[in-house]
Amino acid sequence: MEKIIQGSQAEQAALDYLLKQGLQLVTTNYRCKFGEIDIIMRDKEKLIFVEVRQKNKTRFGKAINTITPRKQQNIRLAARCYLHQHRITNKFPCRFDVVAIDGSWLNCDNFTWIKQAFW
Repeated sequence: MEKIIQGSQAEQAALDYLLKQGLQLVTTNYRCKFGEIDIIMRDKEKLIFVEVRQKNKTRFGKAINTITPRKQQNIRLAARCYLHQHRITNKFPCRFDVVAIDGSWLNCDNFTWIKQAFW
């Protein structure tokens, strides 16, 4: 339960961070049979699918290293599902970003925003 609360707090902190960067919120925690997308935002005419990863301890690797090829594939499939469900075809170019938080989500210095983290 604590891990779920921590993940939710990290996602909210990442959302706040991205809003301060000028992105606009579309939705959070989009779920379909393929998986979940933590945050969907717009950056002008781009639709941004954001994965949030947080690790308190980096002794065995950083948060960014937890995004496996399988996780990337699930995010891509969920994004396609979202686009299909909302009948979004070629209206918006899309990209996949990652907000990695190493350490506490309370400190914005621990945030790494990787635009176009994967295809």
